[in-house]
Amino acid sequence: DAHEGTVTELGSFTTKVRTGLGEELTLPNSLVLGTVVKNYSRTVKGQGYIVDTTVTIGYDTPWRQVEAMLVEAARRTPGILAEPRPVVFQTALSDYYTEYLLVAQATAMKAKPRAETMSALHRNIQDVFNQYGVQIMSPHYMHDPSAEKIVSEQRKYAAPAKQPE
Repeated sequence: DAHEGTVTELGSFTTKVRTGLGEELTLPNSLVLGTVVKNYSRTVKGQGYIVDTTVTIGYDTPWRQVEAMLVEAARRTPGILAEPRPVVFQTALSDYYTEYLLVAQATAMKAKPRAETMSALHRNIQDVFNQYGVQIMSPHYMHDPSAEKIVSEQRKYAAPAKQPE
């Protein structure tokens, strides 16, 4: 069972964590020390934390467009910083889709607003993808499509992606 939140107290035997929903968890230090702990604030300069989320999109959507849409969704999300700029990584080329990981830095806030930031980011991702007519889905193979699932040269830099100058 995974727990996410802000550490509010470090004791000799327990660690207290406030979750994004405002719950206070008391975790035995044996649990904290015996599991992988992801610290969202450790790698940022100054106050703040990392937000990250993953989407999987079919190969018939230009990767440049997907990356630009994810950055746009982050830009629209209150609490996510413009600098350092949000970045997108392609973390997998699966059989039927590409997996994209959006990583951004958010401002220092208490635990509950972090959950609100993540929720707002997910809403903005849906809105931006809908705005540009791209489905957020992981297609699976049923049979060969009638048309090839490729990105044409004309669609390589579909909006909001921009061709380098």
